[in-house]
Amino acid sequence: MGDIKDSVPVVLAEGLKYESSREMMDEFDEQGVVAPTVPHKYRGTVTDKRDMQTLGKVQVLRRNFKFVTMLGFASTVICTWEGLLVIISFVLTDGGTANLFWGYIVCAIGLSLVYASLAEMASMAPTAGGQYHWVSEFAPRSIQKPLSYIVGWQVFLASVAFVVGTVIQGLIILNYEKYEYQAWHGTLLAIAVIIFSIIFNTLFATRLPLIQGIVLIIHITGLFAIIIPLWALAPRGNPHDVLLTFTNNGGWPTTGLSAMIGLASPISSLLGYDCSVHMSEEIKDASATLPKAIMWSVVLNASMGFIMAVTIIFTLGDVISILETPTKYPFIQVFYNATQSLAATNIMTALIIICITSCCISEVATASRQTWSFARDNGLPFSDFLSQVTPGWNIPLRAVLVSLCITALLACINIGSNTALNAMNSLGGVSIISSYYITIGCVVLKRLKGEPLPARRWSLCRYGLGINIAALLFLTPIWFFYFWPLTMPVTAQTMNWAVLMYGGMIVVSFAYYFVKGRHVYIGPVMLTKRDLQN
Repeated sequence: MGDIKDSVPVVLAEGLKYESSREMMDEFDEQGVVAPTVPHKYRGTVTDKRDMQTLGKVQVLRRNFKFVTMLGFASTVICTWEGLLVIISFVLTDGGTANLFWGYIVCAIGLSLVYASLAEMASMAPTAGGQYHWVSEFAPRSIQKPLSYIVGWQVFLASVAFVVGTVIQGLIILNYEKYEYQAWHGTLLAIAVIIFSIIFNTLFATRLPLIQGIVLIIHITGLFAIIIPLWALAPRGNPHDVLLTFTNNGGWPTTGLSAMIGLASPISSLLGYDCSVHMSEEIKDASATLPKAIMWSVVLNASMGFIMAVTIIFTLGDVISILETPTKYPFIQVFYNATQSLAATNIMTALIIICITSCCISEVATASRQTWSFARDNGLPFSDFLSQVTPGWNIPLRAVLVSLCITALLACINIGSNTALNAMNSLGGVSIISSYYITIGCVVLKRLKGEPLPARRWSLCRYGLGINIAALLFLTPIWFFYFWPLTMPVTAQTMNWAVLMYGGMIVVSFAYYFVKGRHVYIGPVMLTKRDLQN
């Protein structure tokens, strides 16, 4: 159900008739579905208001995203081809170029099934809460509340575990031979980018859709601005070696094990399209627009990522020397080796920096919405403070500033230990994969039991159960190997401490739930009024 013309009579149920959609929307406003502080042009469609009433929520944010701008947001919040370049050292260490080629194809197909499952749920319940809301609705009744609470903590943690800035430091190393690498320099650069992102999410919040649309153009054109020079200037690898030779530079007992661990690179570059879900309450006609934006962004980004993957594996040169680059980022060295020009390398890398900075802006937006939504249901400490939306701005300003503080603190970990920072980033990936697994698992249980699912405008139809189960089968080994370190032998410096931190996070969140959370946390299902959809 899209926008309804104002002059057309609307009948929702027997005996309930409105002369126009405007009359119906006015009644929704009178019922408190939309806060009076939201300007009328940002209140969305009749369907948006009905969805908010069904979910038991009051709209306090502005709906200023449409399909194209949301496609831009969903595409640039992940930055697949840019992210693949940034973390390519993982797969080059474990598995090599063949693992990147074949692994990327497998991961793109597998995660497409995952995102199709999430897109359907987004159409059922387009709310900023995302996974924890869906678990609250779809989990078995006996565990709805605690399971939803734990998932909320996992998504909250995944949303803020994002640091950017050290790519700039890599360029400095390339351009100034006398520069000495210092971890705290990267931390300061990361914090500067975070502050820049906060400014865009506050002072220019209403312009965020326009900014994302512009960056989408850079995201697409930038790909060709990089691959064309590489194909034209770089030496080509032998197809047989590039596509069929798996390598084990991590010191693992078998190449197969090394290849599974190396899948962290393609997985990480494709992970996180649920970020769009947390913007649900700022999208016009969300229940139809959001799932389409998610799936089209997956198709667009996965295709662009594949083009970059093929390009980089054929133009790498010697893998060992690339991994040992002083810039800390192999792709910067590849650019320079191909062009033999500092200016060209700087421009090519600058395109990536622009896109990653935009990604950080979007990450701050989605992290703050997730934090605000979870606090709205009393899921976090200081929920009364975090759940406030600043009048006039119509953004969760306090949650935005908390995201700044947490992300800056995470960046500071890099000063003391790069190992700890890598563990935090791995923890973010594990947490988000866990939230996918639990959420889809709950829907599978409902489908197996023959229980009805809520009405949705974007549906997997009769293929739903098969797609959901295939998604779970794909996520199982991915989740397991995400905890593994990259190299052997394992030492305190090379250990992936995400496994310990993940266990600690689960213990802390359960402890907080039983001490306080269970007394104050309001499971979203308690407020949901699905009968209104009928």
